[in-house]
Amino acid sequence: MTSPRRRALMLAGTAATSAMMVLGWATTATAASSYTTAPVELNVRSGPGTSYSIVRVLSASSVVELFCQTPGTTVSGYYGTSNIWDNIGGSAYVSDTYVHTGSDGYVTAHCS
Repeated sequence: MTSPRRRALMLAGTAATSAMMVLGWATTATAASSYTTAPVELNVRSGPGTSYSIVRVLSASSVVELFCQTPGTTVSGYYGTSNIWDNIGGSAYVSDTYVHTGSDGYVTAHCS
């Protein structure tokens, strides 16, 4: 039997997934894990590369959820050099070289 608290959490998760689909985030996978960014301010871009516009700036050591990852512009950053870009929701991307994933490769689904 499912407790009332657990049912409420399950419904909240379902509502969040539905909201993401309504907002056009259905092309990305569901966030699997949260990660901390480098201890520097981090540009969030509208696409997977440095030629995309900056849509906002994250504070140093922010926590982000990765919805999917995709190749893009190669960047040398705080955690090395890579062409992997992390989708942190909607049309918001950060270079994986500024996210402490503990890996030099992909840690979640590829963006579709």
